[in-house]
Parts: sequence; structure tokens; C-alpha cells
Amino acid sequence: MDNQTLLYIFAAILIVVGLLGTILPALPGLPLVFGGMLLAAWADDFQRIGVWVLILLGALTLLSFVVDLMASAMGAKKVGASRMAILGAMIGMVVGLFMGLVGVFVAPFIGAAIGELIHQRKLDRAGVGQAAKVGLGTWLGIFVGIVLKLALAFTMLGVFLVAWYF
Repeated sequence: MDNQTLLYIFAAILIVVGLLGTILPALPGLPLVFGGMLLAAWADDFQRIGVWVLILLGALTLLSFVVDLMASAMGAKKVGASRMAILGAMIGMVVGLFMGLVGVFVAPFIGAAIGELIHQRKLDRAGVGQAAKVGLGTWLGIFVGIVLKLALAFTMLGVFLVAWYF
């Protein structure tokens, strides 16, 4: 196998892992997708993928960071989450990675709810209800962020494939 073929294989692996990373919070999804596309372009001596396509792909990658932060923050803010709830959701995301796929989706909700309970310092019915509301709002924000990042990833893939083949 020649070097160029190995580079293409490694580029494809980066892109696939990056697509998985748009769902799993521990992996930098779109930067890996971009890295794979950049590697494939480099392996081809930039014959098919030019500088303007790479600039567009890079801009879409940067946009993914904005989308990720904004979606999570807006979901939490919409339901009146405290900073402790947002911190709890982030901790929950990290802890959830060690609990498998279910943990990735459940732990941020639990973390946000616990963070809100700590912030309110009350375990009455209203406090628990608000904590659950904050947990759900934060989780929905994270979910919307994942959907938007997936859309960006497939947009990048489409731009790349159109530039590569046409």
C-alpha cells in the first residue's frame, strides 16, 4: 500500500470518528471531520480541494463551536437555570461518558438537576420541580446542539464531496 492510500484511509477514519464525535461530547467532532478533509486534500496535493473550499469548511467548523455553546446555554437559560445547573450539566456530560451511550444522554440531565437543587438549597416539591425543569431544558439544549452539529457535519461532507468530484 502506498503512502497516499494510507493517508486517505487515515483521513476517512478521522471523518468517521468526527461524525461520532458530533454525538459523543468527549470527541471534538467537527474539528476531526475538518482534519480528515484537510488530510485528504493534502494527500491529493490540493488538486481537487482548493483554498476556498478549505476556508468554507474551516468556517463551518468554527460555527459548530458557536452552535454548541449557544444551544446549550439557550436551553438552560430558557428555563431559568443557575450557573450551578449549567456546571452540573457539564460535569454530567463528562461522567456520562463512562456510563455508556445511555449515560451520555441521562447524566447531563441529572447533573443539571442536581446543580439546580444545590443552587436553590431546598428539597421541597417546588424546588425539585424547578430542578427537573432545568434538567430537561438543559438536556434539550444539548440535544438541539447535537442535531445542529450533525447538520453542519453533513453540510461539510456534502461541500467536500461536491468539490472532490466536480
